[in-house]
Amino acid sequence: MTQIMHSDVFTRRRTQRISVFILLAVLAVLAGLISIVLGQYYISLSDLFPILAFGPSQESLTASVVWSIRLPRLVLGLLVGAALGVAGTLMQAIFANPLAEPSIIGVTSGAGVGAAVAIVFNLTFAGTFTAPALAFLSALLVTFIIYQLARHNGRVTVVNLILTGIAINAVCNAIISFMVYLAPTANREAIIFWQMGSFNGSQWKHVWVVLPVVLVGLAVALCLGRQLDILALGERAAAHTGVDVPMLRIVAIVTSAVLTAAAVSFAGLIGFVGLIVPHLLRSIVGPQNHILIPASALGGAVLIGFADVAARTLIPFADLPIGIFTALVGGPTFFVLLRRMMRKGVH
Repeated sequence: MTQIMHSDVFTRRRTQRISVFILLAVLAVLAGLISIVLGQYYISLSDLFPILAFGPSQESLTASVVWSIRLPRLVLGLLVGAALGVAGTLMQAIFANPLAEPSIIGVTSGAGVGAAVAIVFNLTFAGTFTAPALAFLSALLVTFIIYQLARHNGRVTVVNLILTGIAINAVCNAIISFMVYLAPTANREAIIFWQMGSFNGSQWKHVWVVLPVVLVGLAVALCLGRQLDILALGERAAAHTGVDVPMLRIVAIVTSAVLTAAAVSFAGLIGFVGLIVPHLLRSIVGPQNHILIPASALGGAVLIGFADVAARTLIPFADLPIGIFTALVGGPTFFVLLRRMMRKGVH
């Protein structure tokens, strides 16, 4: 009898998870279609499908808008959303805290410093890739510095990592503020706009840089899923089962840092995705990371997809920063989740 009950629970849980994945996939496709057809230049579905079918070689204004402007922006947005969702899941698993996110390890503030340096000093040694390249490298450098400073007696504890991250993040934000203060008006506006996040000006060459990073990062994260599930039992229990906890923590942090750095380097700072998406989906699909990681990738893509549609279409002839909309959604959602945790006695 007990065996039958367990089997029924497992079947219901599996069906629920499959339904969630199907729903997220449908929402991602829907966000993609809406993103392509809506905008200052409206494209009907009857025009869209032939354009997609015959490829980018067609010589028409509509085809040019689809293949040169909206599709690269859409694909880059979905990749960035997936990267941030997975990065947030890894951070929450490593820190054993559902309110953790990649900014804890200094990725976003480090990227901000790199981008600010490129903008203020008008650096162009890598062409249009200069600011993203410096943002990416400085994000990883700051993460490395935080990890090294948090090391004590050869070990890195979660508490040391968080406290060191807070201190270094404060320093990075001070550097950014100093550069904003010194920069000319045009550069100052560029830094501020970058910090608010946007996919304006996305190109296929940006997609081809971010795509392999996200695919490799997602693959590594999926490989870590089972070990992260064991780590949830505690470091000592995980070590007894053969999990190399220090190495697992390093690989997970590096993977999260690389995914976040790749995302923010081309899109700017986009908040709440890595915090809200995995936290929300955990209550739906369960805490198992090998399930939560791909779900968060889809969930992050969906959130960014719809947020970018709102950023492009809410105000005519304006392309608003996408960070405004992720904050508008993420802030209240975060508060609701926090209140729910407080009611359950989780601290």
